[in-house]
Parts: sequence; structure tokens; C-alpha cells
Amino acid sequence: MQNTGRFYALDVLRGLAIALMILVNTPGSWSHVYSPLLHARWDGFTFADIVFPGFLFVVGAAMAFSMKDSRLNSAAVMKIGKRALLMFGCGLLLNFLSHPDLETLRIPGVLQRIALCYALAALLVLTLSKRGLWAAMLLLLGGYFALLQLSPAPFSLEQNIVRTLDLAVFGTAHVYQGFGLPFDPEGLLSTLPATVNVLLGYLVATGLKGKAPAQAVRDLAAIGAVLVLLALVGHWVWPVNKALWSGTYVALSSGLLLWLLAALVYLVDIRKATKLTEPLRIYGTNPLFIYMLSWMFSVATARWLSWSTADGTQSVAGLLYTALSSLLSLQAASLVFALLHVVLFWALSLWLYRRQIFIKL
Repeated sequence: MQNTGRFYALDVLRGLAIALMILVNTPGSWSHVYSPLLHARWDGFTFADIVFPGFLFVVGAAMAFSMKDSRLNSAAVMKIGKRALLMFGCGLLLNFLSHPDLETLRIPGVLQRIALCYALAALLVLTLSKRGLWAAMLLLLGGYFALLQLSPAPFSLEQNIVRTLDLAVFGTAHVYQGFGLPFDPEGLLSTLPATVNVLLGYLVATGLKGKAPAQAVRDLAAIGAVLVLLALVGHWVWPVNKALWSGTYVALSSGLLLWLLAALVYLVDIRKATKLTEPLRIYGTNPLFIYMLSWMFSVATARWLSWSTADGTQSVAGLLYTALSSLLSLQAASLVFALLHVVLFWALSLWLYRRQIFIKL
């Protein structure tokens, strides 16, 4: 497989990941969302549950090229640490903009998890051989499973060790409250298995080098099938669970992503359908910047650009959703609202791309 094709397919996957992130994160109303676009409440898997692992996967894939000449030294470690701290700080900023109260500021979050996973994965890449990285992934998953067993109810919402550690480190006021009690789906301990998604992206990207497109498609499809089968069988022992980022969740999401990447390699390298995939590639050229901007835009239109009315509070976002819901069902209006955000930020990505503006952390 030629380098251009391989890079292109991975860039398309990156763009798809950011588009799906925006789609899932910006419904017109959280009370009216089609169930596949909501995360599984606890055990289980929905369409939305593949989005975050997809982003971590492409972070690892990007490392295969950005770190190909890196060596373990103080300068490399400082660079990794600086980038991770900056990303973590950006995540804290987004949390603060959503809820500007330091006493209840949520410390974990999406960008914070990406930062920690990136830092740990990058250090492992600099330290270990490819064979060592495969062993590290098994140790991360096995060690995480063993740590979970320290709780009498290791996979429960109330007693899992992930929650226990986060409450001890951050306190009850500084973690996610959306489960009916303090529990953070981006907790410290569950960062360990999430790092496996990054490492897998790195190893898959390096493994595609020099491989014929047809062989790449077959290999990706076969490995994906093995991972999906492992997840389905392992679910009876270790339930598929995004909130706890279980090992079976890693396997299932990774297997599905490999199938998706196989399809993209087929489209790009074999069918030469670049006109079809080019919009997604463009979407992936400023992923973190676009993600942050979409978050801030959502907060601004829903909270900052709001005013009091006789019936309560109205906002720009609320007006748009009300207008859409007058024409469509409540769930359809919520979906169209999210799709409009996807299109808006694709247009911004296109504008930046045409001017060769690439904003990186």
C-alpha cells in the first residue's frame, strides 16, 4: 500500500471521529435523542460508544508518524509532558466554561483523558519495542482487571474501585454527577485500559507500512473479527462497559474500528473513492481545535446567549431547536440540530484547510 493511501485512510478516520463526536455531543435536546446516539447507561454498547475509542485510536495512529524518529531523552519527555499538560488544561477550561464554579469544577474529562493516555502511550512507545508494546497492552488490561477485583462488587456503579480512587483524589464535588451519584467515566484508573486504544492505533498504523491494500484489508478485517469475538465471549466474565472502560469494551470498540478502517482502506486504496472521503479527511485536519470550538460554541449558544422570558429562560440554541421541532418530531429535530453543528464545523474546517491553517497543541 502506498504511503499516500495509508495516510489518507487514517486521516479520513480521524475526520469521521471528530464529526461523530460533534454529532453525539450536541443534540438539540438531551431529553429527545435517538437511543443509538446515547451512551449505554452501564453495561452494553451503542453506536455512540465507538466515538471516543475512535478518537484515541487516531491519536495513536498519528503518533506512528509524528514519533517515528523520536528517541527516549529528556527533550522528548519534556515535549510529551508539555503537550499533555496543555491538553489537560484545555479540558479543564472547557469544564469551567460549562460550569464556572471552582467549588464544583469537574477535574476529569475527555481532553484530560486524551492527555493522560497520550502521555502514557508515548512514553511506552519511546521505551519499548513493538513486541514489548503488545505485552504492555496485555499487562494494562490484566492489571486493571486485577485492581477492579479489590472491590466486593467490581463492576457495579456504587462500589467499583475506579469511583473509590477518584473520590479519594478529587472529592465528590469534582467528578461527573450524571449517573445519579458521583462517578466519573473518565476516571484516573480507567485511563489504563483506555491507553490500550491509543497503543493499538499506533501498532496498526506502523503495521500498515508497505503492506498491499488487499492484504491490509484482509488483515484488518481478520484482527477485527478476533477482537469482536473475544469481546462477545468475554462479556460473560467482564461485561462490556464504557463507563468503566472494561477490557471487553476495548476489544469490541477496537474490533469495530478495525473493520471501519478496513472499509476505508478499501474505498481509498482499491476503489479510489477519494471524492467521497475527501470531506472527512478535511474534517480531520484540525481535530482538537474543532472539538474545543464546537464545545465552546454549544455553551455560548445555549447559556451565554440567553435571556429571561415570561415562561423562563430562552437561548439562541433553544430558539433553533424550537423552530426545528415545529417542523419535525422532537427526536428528529434534535438530530437535525446536531447535524447542523456537524456541517457548520465542517465548513470551518474547510475554511482553515484552504488557508493552510493547522492549529496544534
